[in-house]
Amino acid sequence: MEHIIAVIICIAGCLVTVFGYPNGKISDSCDSMLPTHGGNGPQSTVSIPYLITVSSTTFVPGDIITVTIQCKSSSDNFKGFLLEARLVGGSGITGTFTTSDSNAQILTCAGNAAVSHTNNNLKKSITASWTAPEGAGPVRFRATVLSSYSTFWTGVESDIIEALQMSNTTCGSSKFCFTDPMNCSPNDTACLFMSAVPSSNGYVFEMSGPTSGYVAVGFSDDTSMGSDDVYICTKNSSGNVLVQQGYNTVRVAPTLRNVSTTAGSIVSSYKDGILKCSFITTGSISTQQRSSNNPTYYVFLVSGTSNNDGQIQKHAKTLTSSSKVDLSSFVTSSALSKESSVVLGHGSLMLIAWMTTGSIGMIMARYMKGAAGKPFFGKAAWFQVHFFLMILTVILTIIAFIMVFAAVGDWSGGAHPVLGCIVMILSFFQPIAAFFRPDPKDKRRFIFNWGHSINAIVIKILAVAAIFLGLILVDTTSTQWLPKVMGGFFAWEVLFYIILESNMRLKTKEVYEDPENKVQIETMALIIFICGNLAFLISLLVGIGQS
Repeated sequence: MEHIIAVIICIAGCLVTVFGYPNGKISDSCDSMLPTHGGNGPQSTVSIPYLITVSSTTFVPGDIITVTIQCKSSSDNFKGFLLEARLVGGSGITGTFTTSDSNAQILTCAGNAAVSHTNNNLKKSITASWTAPEGAGPVRFRATVLSSYSTFWTGVESDIIEALQMSNTTCGSSKFCFTDPMNCSPNDTACLFMSAVPSSNGYVFEMSGPTSGYVAVGFSDDTSMGSDDVYICTKNSSGNVLVQQGYNTVRVAPTLRNVSTTAGSIVSSYKDGILKCSFITTGSISTQQRSSNNPTYYVFLVSGTSNNDGQIQKHAKTLTSSSKVDLSSFVTSSALSKESSVVLGHGSLMLIAWMTTGSIGMIMARYMKGAAGKPFFGKAAWFQVHFFLMILTVILTIIAFIMVFAAVGDWSGGAHPVLGCIVMILSFFQPIAAFFRPDPKDKRRFIFNWGHSINAIVIKILAVAAIFLGLILVDTTSTQWLPKVMGGFFAWEVLFYIILESNMRLKTKEVYEDPENKVQIETMALIIFICGNLAFLISLLVGIGQS
């Protein structure tokens, strides 16, 4: 009996050795895509007798692509296989498969993301359908194919399948991304975006941005333009999108190289002022100072106008990475453009002007005439404080106005720059009109008083509205908390205007018997008002700094 059992075990072992996993239940191989039944390693021959064909070289989420593994020669066949869709440049399995082929079945690799054999019959081809998921970048179908237990090939691959719909979903995990604003989506109208994924002998690049001309990315050894590899996505007068590769030697238009270096599948679009393109390079990035063996670069991302032939002009917006980056590191990087830095500085000056100096100066003139101390330099203390604060407000407004228009050079931003321009003009003329005010005893003085007050109220309302719109433009958070904080500040100021106005009315009607008490109430109200304004101001300045 013992001899019989031994023989049965031996026969069973031989059968396992011969057939391995004839039913294709090989979920243990999902990650490695290698057989787990032992035996020899994969074939090392250059020529692989199998190929993968696909029904489409591009996709958008939800598209179904037919994938076929087949023999190159009619004399070849195979018994087993494992097919997956892999993100280019990474090891992530993506998408889902379905199949009606009797020789194929779905495996639960990261969901229904793999296909394997159902038997060890000889096969000439198998077919499966792959559904593209949301947010997937470029993919490549990869298979391991077995002609027998001990003979198999790995690295059987399709061409790269490009995603028509760009996404930032896999930024930092499956591709390197460089964006402004930070973590923005290429589907956002204000997002300047590029991504890179290493592929065989090159990269898969995606670029997107709001422009009427071009978007380009450059790679350099330093933060100065020159001696850079440049990849350009540009639009000509016919609306056609061209992909070019060039090299910068000095601060002039790059010298274009042979277009065969970007001969991979090119996908592009220009819609609603947003230029998008993705393409595959067939050569490595190199710069003049060193070879391509050092794969770290400063990254430039620029946009600008182009002429009718698609020839690029001087860039209008420039982003530069703060340090050298490795494109295979799959990080998400961002940098403030010079224009963005100026815009944030402009916003900060406007907040300071109209949340502190302007607001306090107006409060002094309206409510603090009896609580601002003794006269100095021949004028009442409240007047001197009011005059100084309002002049400072005008100066800050003019500086902020000039710096943003000098940097941006256009009226982009909708109603915000229009309101800002009106605020600047009215603010500029307010102190000029005050210099020519009539004497307090003049019968026409009331005209100046009413005009001065109404103009101040109009300026204040327009300034608050402009700040609201500006904060909406720079707030990159999903909750848009900066405009909400501004709303809280507006409510805070309205509350104090009501309190101070009520106090002034009571004072006029002589409700208070103690004049010292009147001064104390006004002074305490002013201190609380200033502290509250500073708290809101600091919150908004911190938020702008993080934008």
